[in-house]
Amino acid sequence: MPFLTDRIDQTQREQRLTSALGYENAGRTDRMPADTSFNPRLRSRFSFDPKQIENELRTSIIGQEEPIEKVMEILKVVRADIGDPRKPLASIMLCGPTGVGKTETVRTIARAMYGDADAFCRVDMNTLSQEHYAAAITGAPPGYVGSKEGTTILDQETIEGQRDLPGLVLFDELEKASNEVVLALMNVFDNGILTVASGGRTYSFRNSLIFMSSNLGATELMSLGDSKPALGTLWKNLRSKPATPRQDARDIVMKELLARFPPELVNRFDHIETFNPISKDQLPDLVDVELARLNNRLKKHELRLQISEDVRSFISTEGYDKRFGARDLRRAMRRLLEFPLADYLLSNQGGHAPSDGCVNMDIVAEHLDGAISFRSSERADHT
Repeated sequence: MPFLTDRIDQTQREQRLTSALGYENAGRTDRMPADTSFNPRLRSRFSFDPKQIENELRTSIIGQEEPIEKVMEILKVVRADIGDPRKPLASIMLCGPTGVGKTETVRTIARAMYGDADAFCRVDMNTLSQEHYAAAITGAPPGYVGSKEGTTILDQETIEGQRDLPGLVLFDELEKASNEVVLALMNVFDNGILTVASGGRTYSFRNSLIFMSSNLGATELMSLGDSKPALGTLWKNLRSKPATPRQDARDIVMKELLARFPPELVNRFDHIETFNPISKDQLPDLVDVELARLNNRLKKHELRLQISEDVRSFISTEGYDKRFGARDLRRAMRRLLEFPLADYLLSNQGGHAPSDGCVNMDIVAEHLDGAISFRSSERADHT
């Protein structure tokens, strides 16, 4: 029975993928018990723990203290349930260069709330760069094929969230969508309702946290502080209080947003946060973040990888490019650490594969002669 065999194979593949994602979704921090210090008289419809989310954000997102602080203020307002019920819970624009943690912030919040980093409705706006793609958001207009079904790329169940948890939505790289697609979202930011073009279906975003990301102004943000100010700027600063780097970054972002989007759209964003470029001295902390994720994936093999300080410095040096942020470090981790580690595991050196599943193994990475080498040692505990 070929059909039954195919179904069994598909189920087994899905189970293996679910298991792999379970390890990947493990947080960097231990789960804290639910916070019971909230006012018992508070009749909030939400039950998530802001402290747990903040703990996850601060250990996973490096070098973005100010944006994290602002996001946490927003989440506390949502947790207290004091927002306007006729609008989305919040609409937050995250701006900054590539590879600084904008999308990862949303993934981390989803992981902390739902235990799944993919538990949000993500719309990649770069795939909606032509004007007729507005139908992907609003559905086909009357008279066109599919208009009666009201089908869109939006996931209504994920948007609306669960009974005691808000839905999470990310419109990724908003500036890359066509003007028609972007303008189709104006009512979503204003009143939290999107009615498809046929009028036969309505999506509610009133129980949703709406995030948007953008790389607008990235070039100027990267060069902020690198160039010397002009003579006129120096004279202006002497006569008045000079702007802080954060204010300069915000001014750059606002200028670029208003050049790309109409003011009435930008005016509907509740919050605009600017992420900082990744600096070189933050790379060792990012290496630790990536190492923790790699160790989550190694758990199914009952292995744990440890790296020396020389390895950490080596990867930090090789993986730094200000233009690409954490993504360049991720590529360096894969090239310098994961490739030789895979060779080491497949070669079965040192008898590192546990025979009965009861003994865990430590693999220690060391930097010798310009390359990374490994050695194994048994450990009887399961920590």
